Amino acid sequence: MNSARGALPRHDDRRRSFPQVAPREAPDGRFAATWWGNAWVDALEDTALDPARLARGRAYAGRGHVDAITVTPGRVVAYVHGSRPRPYRTEIRMRTLGDDGWERFLDEATARPDHIAALLDKDVPHALEAVTGLLPAPGDLVPDCSCPDDGFPCKHAAALCYQAARLLDADPFVLFLMRGRGEQEILAELTRRNAARSAAETTTAPPMPTVLARTVLAATGPALPLPPPLPLPDRPGRPAVFPPDPAAPDPLALDLLASEAAARAHAFLATGQDPVAALTPWQDAVRLAAAHPGSGLTASTRALYRELAHALDRTPTDLARAVAAWRQGGAEGLAVLEEPWDPPAGPFDRARPALLAADFPAFRPWRNRLSTRSLQLRLGRDGLWYGYESDADREDWWPRGAPDPDPVGALTDLLGH
Repeated sequence: MNSARGALPRHDDRRRSFPQVAPREAPDGRFAATWWGNAWVDALEDTALDPARLARGRAYAGRGHVDAITVTPGRVVAYVHGSRPRPYRTEIRMRTLGDDGWERFLDEATARPDHIAALLDKDVPHALEAVTGLLPAPGDLVPDCSCPDDGFPCKHAAALCYQAARLLDADPFVLFLMRGRGEQEILAELTRRNAARSAAETTTAPPMPTVLARTVLAATGPALPLPPPLPLPDRPGRPAVFPPDPAAPDPLALDLLASEAAARAHAFLATGQDPVAALTPWQDAVRLAAAHPGSGLTASTRALYRELAHALDRTPTDLARAVAAWRQGGAEGLAVLEEPWDPPAGPFDRARPALLAADFPAFRPWRNRLSTRSLQLRLGRDGLWYGYESDADREDWWPRGAPDPDPVGALTDLLGH
């Protein structure tokens, strides 16, 4: 006898199908109703090459031309009706998160009970997007369709993308599935980690040294010594919860400010130095932007870059370039980007023959820089060489690779990226 006869079908947590979504429009006129749904739409519209195809795709979605949608890791598939009787098979592909990305997501979610509560309530806190890059950046969505139109995307793929935003509105776990993990899998792991964290927090701590008030008041001799200061925690504390309120500042901005204050206070207690006090407003803005993954590509970091750049009368491109320099070498890397200088002759003059001996093309010198049509090395005041790259003859230099005291090593690292 087959023991599986009559058994219930096994639930597949990594495959979900959704019936045709009824046409509707958000109250503010946008296609999606949530910030993450609109971020998904932004990723589509920022990549599209033809606004007319986007408009037709949006109209198709609004008129219900998209049939049932199936979502699996890295793929969204549906049949979309066009001008011909037979619908077209249309899909949107996107990169799934790797194990490191999911570890960051799960760690951040379980670190704050309000994050878990928000996820259970089908809400996505901005902070989770900021640390993991869950939402697609421009270029992450790759459309494909059986229709003869070679537009990027065609109107059928655009329609599917718009309708997928409505699925995300209703259930953000659809986004998590697109990125590689199912709802039950995520909830089980959140439950496990939350239980482990709660157990660790309830472990009995050693008693704190104290002095009884009545002992101090009854003492007639010299003043009793105070207890030693509390031990420094391993890491800065978490900020308070800032629920969204139309009349209040952006909760993501408040979270960022509170996190920054906690980190600076922790560093000051540990070292006696404020790591930010000596920075200029521009350096501090670059440092803040560099601390957020995504390089300004995700919806949350794009907003952060816009606000920081606007506050300092710079462009988001200026800030993105400065962030690349900061990640390359901190404040010194930013100085190398922005401040040409005249180095002493010795190390600079030895660099060109060393590069020629390593079979690299001839570099032309200017102040602290050695350049070809598309490669550049800049000598920092710290004695390190910093690699830069540009499209040929464009003079649009971007920091690349890691700094190195040897110009050949810096160039080799640049070319290996």
